[in-house]
Amino acid sequence: MSTELNFYCLDDIASLLNQRAGETKIGEVLCFAQHTDFHALKRAGIEYVLVGLVEDIGPRANLGKGGARYGWQAFLKSFINLQHNDFIPTEKIALLGELDFSDLLKQADQSDTDLETLRNLCCEIDERVSALLQSIFDAQLIPIIIGGGHNNAYPIIKACSTSEELPLAVANLDPHSDFRAQEGRHSGNPFRYAATEQLLSRYMVLGLHEQKNNEDALAAMRQHDFRWISIQDSHWSRKLNFDQCLEDCARYLMHSGLPIGVELDVDCLSNMPASAITATGMPYEDALYYVTEMAMLPRVKYLHLAEAAPDINSPQEMRAAGQILSELVCAFIKTDNQKKISE
Repeated sequence: MSTELNFYCLDDIASLLNQRAGETKIGEVLCFAQHTDFHALKRAGIEYVLVGLVEDIGPRANLGKGGARYGWQAFLKSFINLQHNDFIPTEKIALLGELDFSDLLKQADQSDTDLETLRNLCCEIDERVSALLQSIFDAQLIPIIIGGGHNNAYPIIKACSTSEELPLAVANLDPHSDFRAQEGRHSGNPFRYAATEQLLSRYMVLGLHEQKNNEDALAAMRQHDFRWISIQDSHWSRKLNFDQCLEDCARYLMHSGLPIGVELDVDCLSNMPASAITATGMPYEDALYYVTEMAMLPRVKYLHLAEAAPDINSPQEMRAAGQILSELVCAFIKTDNQKKISE
């Protein structure tokens, strides 16, 4: 596993830091975890591990566009340049690095239109992600996984479920249920695979777009007794209050007594540079509110932010993606940390 993990040190991010006299940036004081002895990190007081997934094979295997390989890069530059102050417990955060999928990306780029090849490569991604994440979960650390396609929800859930020896209860803010047919692994079916393998016991989607989900996926969701609330009901028609939607989701997850996963596909946000850009999505503030409310729940095991796909040649898109990803991560850490202090 270590050969597939690119660790970071301060020298690796030095060129990205915008240092200023009299200020300290988060990147200057982060813990750099240059090993996979995650139990040692836990003993040293680390609670949160930042993990980058640099791939876009999953979305392409789902007939989508590439670019999700750049989400982590956008996040990293923004996050490390935030101010280090009393508002966020930087001393509890470790920057692990990124899983190296360069060999798989090379194969994918050579056979871009071959769905069978892309979906087989997606299975190899599953194995690498699951192996790394299970080690992190075994040490009782909370991974924050950023970048790549939403295909990675499946290996994350698998790793957590295996570590906990329990199925999971998962919330997902997403215009898509990602419950498509099991036609080969891709970004459109991670939760279907997880449910079929009994790794996922409760699943609720908020912000679902009614006409962006095929009937087979919705029928399969009903068959598993999973739930969703559409953006049509929570935002457009105002039939439902978003606060109440979040309360319903929290109650649904908590009553299971199971470990909880928090998923967010940035496709849900209006005009966010993403694998499937949405012109009529949610405001950023509601995504931050969702993450904050979910982080308050007991037994939350991870945060997964998927599908940011900024144009690497567009400073504006890289900056926009980096800022929203950073704020989502900060909201999660601040809330979860405050919850632990209060307990």
